[in-house]
Amino acid sequence: MPTVAFALFATPLGHCGIAWGTKGLTGVQLPEADEATTRLRMQARYPRAPEAAPPPEVQTAIHAIVALLAGAPTESRDLSHLVLDMEGVPPFHQRVYALARHIPPGETLTYGELAHLMGEPGAARAVGQALGANPFAPVVPCHRILAAKSGAGGFSAPGGINTKLHMLLAERARFNGPGLFDE
Repeated sequence: MPTVAFALFATPLGHCGIAWGTKGLTGVQLPEADEATTRLRMQARYPRAPEAAPPPEVQTAIHAIVALLAGAPTESRDLSHLVLDMEGVPPFHQRVYALARHIPPGETLTYGELAHLMGEPGAARAVGQALGANPFAPVVPCHRILAAKSGAGGFSAPGGINTKLHMLLAERARFNGPGLFDE
């Protein structure tokens, strides 16, 4: 993906990274252990891209991501309007990401349900592998896809399952019924 630059930004989870090119966002990085480690991860992912001040459209994306991770009101948590540059992303992964982006904040699906929606009911593992390679978390909300029987499943982002659960709690997620905070 042709990345022009990247930037770090503070969120309730820690410092995230965001990279962009001429066609949209080329990557989003959930926080590592600290700001310096997140910067090193971004430099490794985008070795030819400098750290720079984000242009207005990327600043808009940053505000939206911060709102999501802060548990802002429902209408502020939708990131589906953000433009992603999918150049270099395998076609199967693109299909998984497109469907995942249609899962509303606070809602969840299982890997198997997402595979079924794709018309490939036996592809739950492949869906999980695609989400594990997601270069756009949380814009592609892989945290909203769970293992069967409401298990959290894996989460390859820094912080692992704790990060996934924190993000779901911030969204007041629903797990096979009323939301966690509904009466």
